[in-house]
Formats: sequence, structure tokens, C-alpha cells
Amino acid sequence: MWHPISIDELNLLISQQLLECSTETRKLFEANSVKPHKWSLSPWGDAGGGFWVVAIINRSVLWYNYIEDGFNTSTFINPGTIEHYWCNQDTLHSSLVGLSTAAPKLGSPNASA
Repeated sequence: MWHPISIDELNLLISQQLLECSTETRKLFEANSVKPHKWSLSPWGDAGGGFWVVAIINRSVLWYNYIEDGFNTSTFINPGTIEHYWCNQDTLHSSLVGLSTAAPKLGSPNASA
């Protein structure tokens, strides 16, 4: 029977994939990561109780699609609800690179603390 990824498996995957990230993308993740928690995205995430959100940057979330086994990004309007479903099978690094253009530059006066 199919089961969504557990929090322990997700944390291990993040740890492994952070080792493959560039210094810049690792810093971006560390500056914007959140304790993984599930956000809804119906109907796709219903069976697993939602998808794991691992970082929030401005009005975008970085989330893990356990159906497709990859990281994805989406905008959101209401915290707790992912706005768009994507079936990318991206690594953490490639998803962070995609978000980096929308994120404040680290160390800039406009970067949030």
C-alpha cells in the first residue's frame, strides 16, 4: 500500500540534498526554511494529509511532492494552502535556484531578518 513520505524520511532527504547544494542555495534554504509542516492542496494532497512545506520565501513556498518524489515551488495567497500543483521531480537545489530570483538577496538592506 502507498504511503506519503514521513517527516523522518523527508528530513533525511533534505539533509542529503543540502550536501549537494551550492553555498548560495544552502544559505538561501537556511535563511528561509521552516519546520516541515503540511499545507493543503486539494485534491492531490488529500490522501496524504497535505504536502510538506519546507521553506517560505515572500509569497512562495518550497514543498515536497511525495506523489512525484520531487521538490516544487508555488505561490500562495492564504498560509496553509498551496496555490498551484506541480509534478516536477526537482532536487532541492534546482527548486531553490528557481526561487532565488524571487528572494531578497542575502545581506542586502531589503532582506528580512
